[in-house]
Amino acid sequence: MCDFCVIQSVKQRMLSRRDFFRATAVSAGVATAASFTGAMPAMAQAPTKISDMTHEMHPTFPAFGGGQQFEMSRIFDIAKDGYNLFELRVNEHTGTHLDAPLHFSADGQSVAEIPVENLVAPLCIVDIKARAAENPDAQVTPDDLKAWIAAHGDIPEGACVAMNSGWDAHVNSDKFRNADADGVMHFPGFHVEATQMLMEEANVVGIAVDSLSLDHGISKDFAVHYSWLPSNRWGLECIANLDALPASGATLIVGAPKNRGGTGGPSRVMAMV
Repeated sequence: MCDFCVIQSVKQRMLSRRDFFRATAVSAGVATAASFTGAMPAMAQAPTKISDMTHEMHPTFPAFGGGQQFEMSRIFDIAKDGYNLFELRVNEHTGTHLDAPLHFSADGQSVAEIPVENLVAPLCIVDIKARAAENPDAQVTPDDLKAWIAAHGDIPEGACVAMNSGWDAHVNSDKFRNADADGVMHFPGFHVEATQMLMEEANVVGIAVDSLSLDHGISKDFAVHYSWLPSNRWGLECIANLDALPASGATLIVGAPKNRGGTGGPSRVMAMV
């Protein structure tokens, strides 16, 4: 057989093998997708841009309980070892993070058990900035929700309702915690009557706040946490950049960790609009 013929024969065999493996990979991918994904949630609209809704994590990020809740220890250095590697110590509820149902219930979903389709949601932003600027103890109330519905229509199926109090502007100062002389914090949050309205009248998967807690800072009973999370809905705290988005029309993507048995965790949060 001539050299040219040998070359052509080898090429044909290689192409045949390549086609076989490509087909096998596609079939496997379809099977995997069917096994590991849920129903596609409704998108708010076809997206044209994406926004980062996540604060940068660092050792001095303000935490609800005070003190340092995030540490990075260098284990390997590129100059000495040829690569960089840090060991992390982090409180689950630090930075922009998700509260899983298990956080305030005995048997709610862990962060790993939240269905992925519930982590992609139409985003409804309720603006209380003016009120929060005058009163740091301001709350999202049923009247705020009714005003949003009057302006934008019904809350979409499977939505996340977010409080925009403008509080993320204080993240690099002591005002983010805003503790008084007695150690009581003052920052905005949801009123329990508003979250009860969402549970009763809308099929909402989550709520989000740009402050340190779903409940406002002076809360002593964590009424929102204790009613909302046990219903197998999630909460997102310390969300950033809500001013970059419209009140309706964006789609939120919560990159929650998948820690077995976890009550939540720092999350990379994005929005498409």
